[in-house]
Amino acid sequence: MTHTGSPQQLVDHLFRHEAGKMISVLTRIFGFHNLEMAEDVVQETFLKALQAWKFHQMPDNPSGWLMRVARNRAIDLVRRQQKLASLSEELSLQWQADTEHTIGQFFLDTEIADSQLRMIFTCCHPALHPEDQVALTLKTFSGFGVQEIARALVSNEATIQKRLYRAREFIKENEIAFEIPMGKALQERLETVHMVIYLLFNEGYNSIKADELIRYDLCAEAMRLAKLLEEHRVGGTPSTAALLSLMCFQASRFDSRIGDDNSIILLEQQDRNKWDKELIRLGYYYLNRSSQGDHLSVYHIESAIAAEHCLAPDFASTNWETLLTLYNCLLEKKPVPAVQLNRAIVLAQLKDLPAAIDIILDIPDIEGLLQHHYIYSAVLGDLYAKAGNLGEARKYLELARRLTPSTAEKRLLGEKIKALPPDNHRPNSPDGGDFPSFGHPISGSGS
Repeated sequence: MTHTGSPQQLVDHLFRHEAGKMISVLTRIFGFHNLEMAEDVVQETFLKALQAWKFHQMPDNPSGWLMRVARNRAIDLVRRQQKLASLSEELSLQWQADTEHTIGQFFLDTEIADSQLRMIFTCCHPALHPEDQVALTLKTFSGFGVQEIARALVSNEATIQKRLYRAREFIKENEIAFEIPMGKALQERLETVHMVIYLLFNEGYNSIKADELIRYDLCAEAMRLAKLLEEHRVGGTPSTAALLSLMCFQASRFDSRIGDDNSIILLEQQDRNKWDKELIRLGYYYLNRSSQGDHLSVYHIESAIAAEHCLAPDFASTNWETLLTLYNCLLEKKPVPAVQLNRAIVLAQLKDLPAAIDIILDIPDIEGLLQHHYIYSAVLGDLYAKAGNLGEARKYLELARRLTPSTAEKRLLGEKIKALPPDNHRPNSPDGGDFPSFGHPISGSGS
């Protein structure tokens, strides 16, 4: 197998894809109260990889190399323990004279998958604060940095650091079991697990990185986790299928969202022939599977919204009336600013610009949102431009350009500002115009 790029690039890539698996297996061996020990072993393993691969030929199977080094380090640590009780209960019960064989069983593919699900569900323990659950899972399982978590949770880095510390201390003090719950406890935790996967995909779909609009690795990881959950006997619920369906529909548009010069291509201008037909087929497949239950989740509705866009052969054929009905339903279940924003965008397409603008201005704490999140300013600027209020349009588009970290977004917003007529020019009475440029990354349709 040929590996392109430098050893550092390969290690960075593998850390995102493999660290969560490794931590999950090692935590199952050491116990969740020894989570930091597991993380230390993973850090040591990747440092060894970087040092070894810089001076020697990189292995044909880098992932397998990492797992072997981590396994051997785990064996060393276990042999040094004076009391087995300091390790996981599962390992204590299975302990035999053959340490290597016993630990090796945890590194089988089926056991790795089981360990990953244990990690997700354990991080989402109901005794933890919900936001602490999400932060811990994103940090421990998916390798998110603190800045990425802050973006995903609409928070700041200091708050995220506190949440992570609080969650880890709680785990140590209360000796949280590393397990997949059953019965009612499973259902309680599934909602948080779904939210974590949803946030992971969202961060990839509309990345915080200045030079990378789509982080394909994060989206692929979210879809991998959803598929892992959907195929498991305890996680394969209709809501899981609906979430996986939603991500398939959204991922199908990747190749049409970015131009050859890394510019953003909005939904109206996208070449729908580039939409991935196989992912769309899978989206409908999982959406059909999700209809088997009697519970309507937010993921069912958001997937139906994404499916509606895939049904339209072109932008002009989009059924905006159906989308408004779906957003009305979604708003009842999920009354959050992002849904209100997307509903306003649909209203604008239905020629009701004044109502669309009023809805956005009436979003609670809109001033706080405008100060931190460019998307609200960008949509307002677009709508004001279409309504002929050029002063407000310029103000909000310029604010959005300052707020976004994305180079591609800054370029697009700059083009919009440059295209605005002089302030003394009054356009004809608006009829709704083009589709507003921005929408909620996963449930909206801006790009």
